[in-house]
Order: sequence, then C-alpha cells, then structure tokens
Amino acid sequence: MLVLLIVGGKASHSYGTFLLATGSGFAVWFVVEYFTHRFLFHLQLRSRIGQALIFMLHGNHHVQPNHPLRNLMPLGLSIPLAGLLWAGGVMIGGMGNGGCFVAGFIMGYVIYDVVHYACHQFPMRLPVLRSIKKHHVQHHYVAPESNFAITAIFLDRVFRTKIH
Repeated sequence: MLVLLIVGGKASHSYGTFLLATGSGFAVWFVVEYFTHRFLFHLQLRSRIGQALIFMLHGNHHVQPNHPLRNLMPLGLSIPLAGLLWAGGVMIGGMGNGGCFVAGFIMGYVIYDVVHYACHQFPMRLPVLRSIKKHHVQHHYVAPESNFAITAIFLDRVFRTKIH
C-alpha cells in the first residue's frame, strides 16, 4: 500500500491532487463496504450454485463468526483483486490520480479488515471501538438484515438499516 502511495504520489501533479485522489478513494471504500455487505454478501439466490457462492463469500462467516480464519478475506483473493483494481484505476485515472485513488481505497479496505478482525477477536475497550464492535455483533446475533456497516457505522443511519 505504501508503494502504491509513493508511485501514485510521484506521478501526481501536485500535493493537493495527491490528497484529493487518495482521500476520495479512502472515502469511496466505506460506501463500497456497506453496499457490498448489504447487497452482495446477503444476497438471497435460488440456485444451489448461487447459494454456495454466497456461502463461500460470506455465509460461512455467519455460521462461525468468531473463527479467526473467517474474519478476513484470504490473501489469495485480496491480492489479485487489489492488482485488478490498481490496473483499472491507472487505466481510468492515470498513474497519479488513478493510482492514488486506488491506494486510498485499499487503505480503507485494510482498516476495515483490521477493525472487522478485531470486532471478532479482541475486547475493544476504547469507547469508539466498543461502539463499532457492539454495532457489528448485533448484525451477527440480533438482526443479520441490519447493521451492515463495519467501520463507517453512520451509514446504517443514513440508509436506515441500523438496529434501533
């Protein structure tokens, strides 16, 4: 990720565009996280193949939410996906803006992964972290059709999917 920022930063036209592109990618990640979790990972498919795919993507995590190997996306999937995103970002926005946008997006993803793993594996004693953990645990144990955001929990209020 640091390499992506350095490469993108060197290709940026200015410090301002570097910050704008990186910050935009970072912000977009959290919206993508919410919509992916809500509409892809909880998709109700009728076919056996579709159901098996959704189970492999996310359903197994709901069956064993505290299993440490089910809290993170495997590197064998996330690294090639990051490469595809990087290539797409550079094709669309160039090495500077596109690269920085994707680097910001990946930073958001890494923060999400760390926070999600911590929600399931650690006590999270700081008030803001405890609030995030409570929000996510409710998704697993109270209402899986609610509380889809993991890191940007305000999005569940915005999209009216927060447990009241």
